[in-house]
Amino acid sequence: MTTVLKLGGSVVTEKDTPETVDEDALARAASAVAAHDGDLVVVHGGGSFGHHAAAERGVSSAEGTRSAADAVAIHDAMGRLNGAVLDALQGAGVEALPVRPLSVASRDAAGDLSLPTGSVATMLEEGFTPVLHGDGVAQSGAGVTITSGDDLVVALARGLAVDRVGLCSTVPGVLDASGEVIDRVERFSDVADAVGESDATDVTGGMAAKVEKLLALSAPAHVFGPDGLSAFLAGESPGTVVAGRE
Repeated sequence: MTTVLKLGGSVVTEKDTPETVDEDALARAASAVAAHDGDLVVVHGGGSFGHHAAAERGVSSAEGTRSAADAVAIHDAMGRLNGAVLDALQGAGVEALPVRPLSVASRDAAGDLSLPTGSVATMLEEGFTPVLHGDGVAQSGAGVTITSGDDLVVALARGLAVDRVGLCSTVPGVLDASGEVIDRVERFSDVADAVGESDATDVTGGMAAKVEKLLALSAPAHVFGPDGLSAFLAGESPGTVVAGRE
């Protein structure tokens, strides 16, 4: 069984303080990943690293840059966070290897992401845990724009034989207008009035964007908080199930 897990940037960093890792939260997440039995691809968000670097330079999923210096600054910020995530995973006993999207991915003029997955598949076959992250990528007609961890999750789920998808964020699931966790989402209209943008600096969209992307998948997706991570990796269904085309 192959699982794709996204660790939200708000989970592994102090998202309102530039370039600050939440060491305790990251260590807990790494321990949960180490206990997982099965093939796993990890994706992490930008948190207080990539999002702040991109926002300072006016770069987002919709607004690009043709400055190589700006693109490298964003990529380097994500590299520092990726290094921290790899260190935590390897310290917990996970054979984690980085896969950096700037070098392998691209977006077409409409913003659709192309992500070759051959290297990821081979890493899995050889017993490694690939670790990807939100990043700047070249986009036709726009220079370099931001591709989110959520976009990468969708591309991986489509390019690999994935059985389960999980998004771990700081909220316990997709919430309704009263702040209660919605057990299951089958259509965006079910939650359109309740979901919105994230509160902290985020250049890739909030919960609404996540739900829309997950609904397009054939594999079941789960949205949950850090307390549900171990349960998800054990095969349970914490938080909200986004049914998509299941």
